[in-house]
Amino acid sequence: MQIFLYLCANFYGLRMKTMVYEEPTVAFVTAAAQTCLLLEHPEEHSREEMTEQLLRLLPVLYLRTRLLGEAEALMEDEPQRFVTEEDYNYILIGLRNMFGADDAYLDVFVDQGVYTDEVQTAYLSEGLADIYQELKDMAAAFQTGEEAIMHDAVVACRDAFAAHWGQKLLAVMRALHALSTNQAEEE
Repeated sequence: MQIFLYLCANFYGLRMKTMVYEEPTVAFVTAAAQTCLLLEHPEEHSREEMTEQLLRLLPVLYLRTRLLGEAEALMEDEPQRFVTEEDYNYILIGLRNMFGADDAYLDVFVDQGVYTDEVQTAYLSEGLADIYQELKDMAAAFQTGEEAIMHDAVVACRDAFAAHWGQKLLAVMRALHALSTNQAEEE
């Protein structure tokens, strides 16, 4: 039914009330696209360049995601997923190869916002690939040009940020910061 209303609104030149064209959404989508573009081409950067670029982009991405307004999904179905397993593995392997021995880092396990004493090995490549998957699925939905689909993709990405990839982003930033300062000390 909601798709029907959307199609009728477009037919009569009306626009649904979505957050798609609002400034915070445009800024978020721009940051997401820049992050995806960087992660899709790790071979074009040295480890030091990639680390520096990520340390500049990820805080902006975090902030832009936090500034998204509250909105509900317009359609009943979950947004389409565009990133295939092959796409995910391409990003994962490219980043794993670039970071090499520095890919692994120790992280404190966080379960539903509660910190424990349990320390686990985490991987920059895996955290970044997980973030990439969420961002790329949302960005690909924008290529459909369908306002309701774009709106719901942003809502789903924002909800996934709250549920899991926001924590991964912060953990990755912590590890990249440590890597960056260790690189500076070695020079």
